[in-house]
Amino acid sequence: MKLGLHYWNFSTPADPQLIAPTLAETARVAEQAGISSFTPMDHYFQMRHRRGGAHEPMLEGYTTLGYVAALTTRMTLGLMVTGAMYRHPGLLAKIVTTLDVLSGGRAQFGIGASWYEREQRGLGVPVVPMAERFERLEETVQICLQMWSDDDGPYRGRHYQLEETLCVPAPLGRPRPPIMIGGGGEKKTLRLVARYGDACNLFATGPEEVAHKLDVLRAHCDAEGRDYDAIEKTVMFSRPVLEETGVFLAEAEEYARLGISEIQVLPDRHPVDFTEHVAERVAPRVAAIG
Repeated sequence: MKLGLHYWNFSTPADPQLIAPTLAETARVAEQAGISSFTPMDHYFQMRHRRGGAHEPMLEGYTTLGYVAALTTRMTLGLMVTGAMYRHPGLLAKIVTTLDVLSGGRAQFGIGASWYEREQRGLGVPVVPMAERFERLEETVQICLQMWSDDDGPYRGRHYQLEETLCVPAPLGRPRPPIMIGGGGEKKTLRLVARYGDACNLFATGPEEVAHKLDVLRAHCDAEGRDYDAIEKTVMFSRPVLEETGVFLAEAEEYARLGISEIQVLPDRHPVDFTEHVAERVAPRVAAIG
């Protein structure tokens, strides 16, 4: 079982001048501890949560990953997950490619339909009906796949039209950055995972619920003619890990039996302190889970 770190909060410490050094030290500790992946969110306003919301600090995700890429050498880097509505697909493919080239082939392309309408309306991002968001998500994946292939010709979709899908240099990761589609929607999201995804990401809402989502994914794979076992399965554990380490490890073992290969954890305190404790108390025991 691999362990990922989801860096979701820039509010601790409170001084904005400490955001960069805190991020850097957290990434250093995480990589030394053998943590497999490092993922910020793709938000411009902080989400509403029990301790705060939109007026808290939030950094743009791919700029953040470029900074982390320069400070690390091994961890996979990606957003959990890119909002499909926030960047034109052709430019997004170049952004992810840039991260991949500058990180030595460590980019992972996490993507979802986007949902946070307050930041979209606040910053002037078009808000479209949910069905259209998923159409745009699928076209975005198709465009990225074409730009990361030998086909640099036009793309003609319902929502996007590109005259040239040229992407030079190509990504260093082979055959391209892996595509992780995030979310557990059973009719659309998991169908898109079966059709395009190299990986999925589900909320760790409990082994029984995750097992159900994986059964749905398997059915979509059967319908799409896709090898279910070729898709990496990951989950995000949003509950306190250090306060409930025993519960976390017991669930991690159950997730491993379901075929989950990585579990992401979220700092619930100063991120350096959190990561140091995870490195000492959690990471070795997760690594031992077969």
